[in-house]
Amino acid sequence: MNNIKGNIFGGITAAIIALPLALAFGVASGAGALAGLYGAIVLGFVASLFGGTPTQISGPTGPMTVVFASAIAIFAGDLNAVMCVVFLTGVFQILFGIFKLGKYVRYIPYPVISGFMSGIGLIIIILQINPFMGIDGDSSVINTLYNLPQTLTSINNQALIIAILTFIITVFTPKKIAKIIPSPLIALVVITSISIYFGFNVKTIGEIPTTLPNIVIPSFEISQLKNIITLAFTLAILGCIDTLLTSLVADSITKTKHNSNKELIGQGIGNTLVSLIGGLAGAGATMRTVINVKSGGTTRLSGIIHSLTILAAMLFMAPIVSQIPLALLAGILMKVGIDILDYKFLRIMRNAPKYDLYVMVVVFLLTVFVDLIMAVGAGIVLASLLIVYRISKESNIQTIDYKKSEIKNEESDTRILNINGAFFFGSASIFEDQVNKVLDTKHLIINCLNVPFMDISAIFALEDMISKLNELDIKISLVLKKKHITKIIKVNKAHIFDNVDMHENMKDIKC
Repeated sequence: MNNIKGNIFGGITAAIIALPLALAFGVASGAGALAGLYGAIVLGFVASLFGGTPTQISGPTGPMTVVFASAIAIFAGDLNAVMCVVFLTGVFQILFGIFKLGKYVRYIPYPVISGFMSGIGLIIIILQINPFMGIDGDSSVINTLYNLPQTLTSINNQALIIAILTFIITVFTPKKIAKIIPSPLIALVVITSISIYFGFNVKTIGEIPTTLPNIVIPSFEISQLKNIITLAFTLAILGCIDTLLTSLVADSITKTKHNSNKELIGQGIGNTLVSLIGGLAGAGATMRTVINVKSGGTTRLSGIIHSLTILAAMLFMAPIVSQIPLALLAGILMKVGIDILDYKFLRIMRNAPKYDLYVMVVVFLLTVFVDLIMAVGAGIVLASLLIVYRISKESNIQTIDYKKSEIKNEESDTRILNINGAFFFGSASIFEDQVNKVLDTKHLIINCLNVPFMDISAIFALEDMISKLNELDIKISLVLKKKHITKIIKVNKAHIFDNVDMHENMKDIKC
């Protein structure tokens, strides 16, 4: 019985937080407040029912809203194409779950995630400048900043007062009060009441339909396919990161373990259904999930209650919701944008490893000023190249010389080339340089016992070098542990050994 009460209370509390955010994200996306509500209701319900994290609360989030807004801008006026992006997002997520790819999300470098999230936070802040001042918003960060001087001469003072008061409430509400009544809800009730009472001349959400939503059939023209796939894949990846990070937070609080692949399938089913009613794509929401758990939510019932509560609010409070000022939502989103900034990384920027800092800054700048998709792709590529560079620098290739007199029965000098560390495409050139320095020897022992892994580039480099040395009549002995490599490399098997002490005549050679 206590469990049921906890889940009901947790779900209602999460819904109280989700309602103003759903409205704000819907308006910010360009699809309208109703799209945000539909996304929160349908995704929240379905993901709770089919997902792999029992306490997770799903719905529109800041990062997902920014990418969704890009789709709205690209396919201006074509809702069917936009919903095709959302539908395909869900399909990708279902496939990620089926093929058990959830575990690989954790391998995205943290600087990439940090730069992207901070970039998203700044985008939200910049795009809310116009609505904050009572002026029509612009979907372009660059246009918003370029037109800022003109914006400052066209301020709606009443809207600005509403936005500032909202921001102050969301930032400075005492924690003791915010635990009982979330600050966005306080702002929603208080500021809307003030606006109605004083008859402020500001733009509002407008009419909220209380009928069943119209079914949208996702469709597109073949010329749109490239953009649709790119945006959908970005949304899917971003949704996976958002959701699974939230799942980890839920695990740490509840001392349980989520099923990442099942969670992705649940999110995917939810987003595909959201697309059929013109809703906003979403993901697992950290703040709402934490509030749910701390308010008593322990099972899927809490997420279902959360969705039903938002539905009830939409059906029975539509006349009041329609009068919510857009400037109020801008004030809430300003706080959301500030919260999304990755302060964990920002606090240690001065002392962070320089390569990680480079990646973070590049991703951040590309996210804000160029393109979200390019930012993530470039960040992963740059991080990969830098880690390859760092690993290759750590690889140590050492040559040991031995005089003729130290080895009995040897007709000429012998040298050992010790390869320590990863032997791969990044260190293959170093290996070639070292070998070229010992072409005056008669017998070269290439010791790979301290190589943890060897890729195909290194294997072919080794093979080419052995071929070159054979042409120079230099005897080669290859010391390997991993015998499967001998199935690839073309070298006389009689010259491949398990250890450096290959025979009695070489027992005094130490590495």
